Amino acid sequence: MKIRITSAIVGLAALILVVLAGKVVLSLAVSLICIVALNEFYKSISDAQYRPVKSIGYLSCLGLFLLGFEYSLSELKTYLEPLLSIQYLLFLIFIVTVFLLAFIVFFKGKYNIVDISLTFFSIFYITFMFSFIILTRNLNNGSFYIVFIFIGAWATDTFAYFSGRLFGKRKLIPSVSPKKTVEGAIGGAVGCALMTVLYGIYLTNNNIINGTPIYYFAILGLLCGVMSQLGDLAASSIKRFVNVKDFGSIMPGHGGALDRFDSILFCAPTVYFYLYFLILRS
Repeated sequence: MKIRITSAIVGLAALILVVLAGKVVLSLAVSLICIVALNEFYKSISDAQYRPVKSIGYLSCLGLFLLGFEYSLSELKTYLEPLLSIQYLLFLIFIVTVFLLAFIVFFKGKYNIVDISLTFFSIFYITFMFSFIILTRNLNNGSFYIVFIFIGAWATDTFAYFSGRLFGKRKLIPSVSPKKTVEGAIGGAVGCALMTVLYGIYLTNNNIINGTPIYYFAILGLLCGVMSQLGDLAASSIKRFVNVKDFGSIMPGHGGALDRFDSILFCAPTVYFYLYFLILRS
């Protein structure tokens, strides 16, 4: 427990420094974490006798790094903005699909459709989901909004743990995660809503978010509380399928990067879309 708490404190301090350092630094940090997470995922499924096309997955992390420059360097915005259009995104998906399928044509025997599908899945599950951390930071006042993501993941985890220890009786999904309870899940979601409301009040009182009803933050907290736990359960399901306890061991007491960020991967898009469609446009 002592090692776990120490690792969490060090990680939190590093997070604060990265967020305050600026968008480009954050993009670089997220890109590096994404590469580590992809490597952990590929190692896990490779041990289960699958052969993902790793180079394509790693290459996808370059897009994360470019996201930071798109909003930070005005002289590059003209050139990079078209790369974020829906047409370019569709074109990119088309090219990646064709390129990956070509592997099972020209490297028949080394790669099969399952390997290619897992490669595609890894890009969407890890790289795509990580991108919403950067996109949230790129919003106006994004350095404040990005905190919602980490409140969503860490407050849920903390409240779920203690609620489960104190009140847990009924198992949630024992076949996926034997220790999780219904009471813990409810406590995690409610605790996340409470912390999100408190942070929302802070932003409102400091004129960072104006005119937003408090219940908006409560709904966001509940959504993050549910999505955070879904992300954790999804990762647990993958680990059970490939028969590993943790994806890695980069953080003492916490496992690998993907183990630590599995909930954040689901919270980040939730926060971004909620802010974009319901709060910042209201």
